[in-house]
Amino acid sequence: MSGVIPYLIRAYCDWIEDNKYTPYLLVNTSSLGVIIPEGLDAKGKMVLNISSSATEGRVISNKTISFKARFQGKPKKIVAPCHAVLSVYAKENGEGMVFDSKKQSQKKKTKNQVLKY
Repeated sequence: MSGVIPYLIRAYCDWIEDNKYTPYLLVNTSSLGVIIPEGLDAKGKMVLNISSSATEGRVISNKTISFKARFQGKPKKIVAPCHAVLSVYAKENGEGMVFDSKKQSQKKKTKNQVLKY
């Protein structure tokens, strides 16, 4: 049976955008499989605006969230495995959901496995 987190992420993103707010993800950037532009994470975490208007080709599958977004004016590919998502919330009012980080900490990678470009 697949996990519930990807379904909750999709549902919250839809709900947040349906209410004309901006969906944000807090991602554990030290989790296995995270691909982000180098130097943009802070203390192993990164906040990502995943709204339809801020992303290109956003796909929230049962394993990952992937899209292109502009960083310093240049499009970059972002990949965040669902197990790396710590929370999904609306920027404007903070409403959303926090996910259990205990399971995510079991999937951490070492620094030499970082997939940044």
